[in-house]
Amino acid sequence: MHAIVQHEFGPAENLRFEPTPDPEPGTGQVRIAVSAAGVHLLDTSIRRGEHGGPFPLPELPVTPGREVAGVVTKLGDGVAAHWLGKRVVAHLGQAGGGYAEQAVANAASLHELPDHVSDDDAVAMIGTGRTAVGVLRVAELTPDDVVLVTSAAGGLGALFVQAAKAVGAKVIGVASTAKLDLVRRLGADVVVDYTRPGWDEGVGRVTVVLDGVGGEAGRKALELLGVGGRVLLFGWTAGEPTRIETADLYRLGITASVVVGPRMMKGTSLRGLEELSLSALADGRLTPLTTTFPLSGAAEAHTALESRATVGKVVLKP
Repeated sequence: MHAIVQHEFGPAENLRFEPTPDPEPGTGQVRIAVSAAGVHLLDTSIRRGEHGGPFPLPELPVTPGREVAGVVTKLGDGVAAHWLGKRVVAHLGQAGGGYAEQAVANAASLHELPDHVSDDDAVAMIGTGRTAVGVLRVAELTPDDVVLVTSAAGGLGALFVQAAKAVGAKVIGVASTAKLDLVRRLGADVVVDYTRPGWDEGVGRVTVVLDGVGGEAGRKALELLGVGGRVLLFGWTAGEPTRIETADLYRLGITASVVVGPRMMKGTSLRGLEELSLSALADGRLTPLTTTFPLSGAAEAHTALESRATVGKVVLKP
């Protein structure tokens, strides 16, 4: 088979499309013929050797990729026979070997896919979707909310816009110039171009900020909160977290919550969030956006993701 192999940390060009041995499933595992593999922003940080999130950096060489969908082609010992030939989606964990034509997954991580759910959408929802569902559980949006979504055309942002509209909230989608029409089509009531100076002027007060951007954009969004507003933080794609001071909390009685990690997991599990996310996909309540690249173009996919030239979830197609 062929896979993306990284022999050293550094630029996207270090992701090389190479022939590799077929992976063999161990006890409790299956082999999947991959039809779609997810690309996560954290993959780019790991590739650069900067950090692995809550985990240490992987040993090299490594095949990245944490989310795959495809057909089960081989079973390891102890795996129920009914999985053979099933179309599934699975989260493999950090740098789990998903950027490949074939990948190994723990049978306990598998979710069988209904016929009407595409592989690309399933890959988007098994990882990014489960995070979105976890954030939304904490947010507890209501019809009375005015919700500002940073990076509203991103993998998470697009789902937040849909979910907020579904509960009847007013939605303000923040995105770059080229993505404004897309955010409007997702259902945002107001779209704002964050690349223009003074974009926050005239937006008015909001009750909720869903912020995964951080930096200057996150700070401006925070300052739009009205009395008793709340900001939910789940990342900083701008390179630094949103600056929040104690005085901000006292000024208007706002609350700030970091919702990834323990807060998002309270009362559930990662698999529970995956099930909620995939159910919302199957029922049509949430539809992810995706941008696809060929597996051999993983380097180009990373470059596009880092330069914010993509929309939604980035997916590799073997």
